[in-house]
Amino acid sequence: MSRTLNLGILAHVDAGKTSLTERLLHTAGVIDALGSVDAGNTQTDSLALERQRGITIKSAVASFAVGDVVVNLIDTPGHPDFIAEVERVLDVLDGAVLVVSAVEGVQAQTRVLMRTLRRLEIPTVVFVNKMDRRGADGERVAREVAEKLATEAPIYFGSAITGDGVRELVAGVTSSLAVADVPDGPLSGTVFKVERGHAGEKVAFVRLFSGTVRVRDRVKIGEREGKVTSIAVFEGGTAPRRTAARAGQIAKLWGLDVRIGDTIGAPRHHRVHHFAPPTLETVVESENRVALHAALLQLAEQDPLINLRLDGDDIVVSLYGEVQKEVIEATLALEHGIAVTFRETRTVRVERPRGVGEAVRFLGQNPYAATIGFRVEPGPEEFRLEVELGSLPLAFFRATEDAVRDTLCADRIHDCTVTMTHSGYSSPVTVAGDFRGLAPIVLREALRRAGTVTCEPVHRFRLEIPADALAAVLTALGKVGGVPLTTTATVLEGHVPAARVHELQRRLPSLTRGEGVLESEFDHYA
Repeated sequence: MSRTLNLGILAHVDAGKTSLTERLLHTAGVIDALGSVDAGNTQTDSLALERQRGITIKSAVASFAVGDVVVNLIDTPGHPDFIAEVERVLDVLDGAVLVVSAVEGVQAQTRVLMRTLRRLEIPTVVFVNKMDRRGADGERVAREVAEKLATEAPIYFGSAITGDGVRELVAGVTSSLAVADVPDGPLSGTVFKVERGHAGEKVAFVRLFSGTVRVRDRVKIGEREGKVTSIAVFEGGTAPRRTAARAGQIAKLWGLDVRIGDTIGAPRHHRVHHFAPPTLETVVESENRVALHAALLQLAEQDPLINLRLDGDDIVVSLYGEVQKEVIEATLALEHGIAVTFRETRTVRVERPRGVGEAVRFLGQNPYAATIGFRVEPGPEEFRLEVELGSLPLAFFRATEDAVRDTLCADRIHDCTVTMTHSGYSSPVTVAGDFRGLAPIVLREALRRAGTVTCEPVHRFRLEIPADALAAVLTALGKVGGVPLTTTATVLEGHVPAARVHELQRRLPSLTRGEGVLESEFDHYA
């Protein structure tokens, strides 16, 4: 039986990641001619908008075989505005190729990606691309990989354009990263991508971790069920229709009402954020508000971190940056025929509980067949129980916890510990939906009694500068609200309000003669 390797291709923007994917498919004989990002005819950049802009926006899967190993390549965006696409792919990988340009070297995004891959213990190799380009310096980049990424991964050198080094990369990856298929067991898979088919139906991209799913199977999706009507499995360059998909494979499933992050079958773990959440938001406006809201709901299915919400009469979406806003605008125009405008981008603000608050609604005194009591207080984002675990069916506890997490996310409540203090139900009348419906009501009442305080996102920064620019840079930091925590003659590290990062980035070249390098990422709310 063949082995399966689900391999992510990750990189900073313009490192040549999609070109490498194209070369890998060509080397494996999957495609006869190389596509070009500039020409807009690559295999994985299939969206019209991707072809127009020459960038990867959505993750894409392509497949090829090397001996007895089937490699599912997952190409991911390199632009930081689409880091959410990278995040959902990380949960389904067996290994990764981190692509670094031999000209630009290690970038801030490269560091973020490597730190995350290391934290998740995903086996990773580094491919130094563009060795054919003027200004390429493999030795310098190798030193940067060792020093800045703090990794001892085997490093491969080559060029996606000429094909140099690609066969060596394939041989190394398939021999060192390939994994044996998981033994059969209870069905368990993760939805990491959702598309719409030609008839508007949902198509779920699922990595199967155990078990087998067959056409016409009824499968659990959290507390719900759905019937699989069709299956396609990525294998050997195509995704043919199959009657079943097994552990280790990536499959496309039809017939299920799912969102990204949903579990098919037995749950593996709670959803977690590997990268910082969006720290920007904007109001979207259109003459046809109803059609706009419906279209944005579809986009939110494919990108949950859009965090679509209503603020009075305003429709608000979350953003990682201005490029993402341009893509949303173009997508609504191209795919839905809706012209939109945006208000000025603003910084996302969140709420924290100010004190302790409690609320309870008893069975028979509310519209739901359930009793729920909560205590909320400042602390780690945890859901705790003060009631006996056996006092409710497990499905009711899970429905309550999911509702609590969803409500805290929707209301942007952070640093909040929620404790379930009361529980009760009426057998056989009560269903999980009663707990899902009542939990937000009780939670919001407890939060109102606790009171909340508004906070804004703060980034942690690292700033490399010439020694003679230290005084000027410290002055500039003070003007944007930055707080240095550690300082040497050439490196500053500290905190700066997220809303002022771009201002600091704009001022840096004139302060450092163009030599300053700023890295920043979300750290906390304050």
